[in-house]
Amino acid sequence: MEISIEDRIKELGLELPPAPPPAGVYRPVLKVDNLLYVSGQGPVSLDGSLMIGRVGKDTDRDGGKLAARQVGLTMLSTIKTHFGALDRIKRMVKVLGMVNCTPEFGEHPYVINGFSELMADVFGKENGIGVRSAVGMMLPSGILVEIEAHFELHP
Repeated sequence: MEISIEDRIKELGLELPPAPPPAGVYRPVLKVDNLLYVSGQGPVSLDGSLMIGRVGKDTDRDGGKLAARQVGLTMLSTIKTHFGALDRIKRMVKVLGMVNCTPEFGEHPYVINGFSELMADVFGKENGIGVRSAVGMMLPSGILVEIEAHFELHP
């Protein structure tokens, strides 16, 4: 028997932060056919605060990677809150990772690995890794990282 995603999260010793409320006119998640689209998520700490700053100025690449991992936990919380059971997810399909960084910083893929590695740990390497883009830009509220993702759902 396969372990549930909820049990896997517990097994990994992970704690999900509170799901943030929408910060504008959009849906946090949207199911279309067998796909689940998740709006851009920021790194929310367990106390509900946002991790802010710029990679290359306020933190280094490893601090950015930790923030991207926290975005993964935030995203799982958002899915659970606004969609339901995480076990309905079959696999990761697409990730867009955005890093708030200085113009000189160029290790965006390394930072977004924090998110991708978490998804591989939670859903397994076969189902937790999808296609991905990683870019640098200015982000709302000064958050370190924002990530949006698409998941395939079980039939």
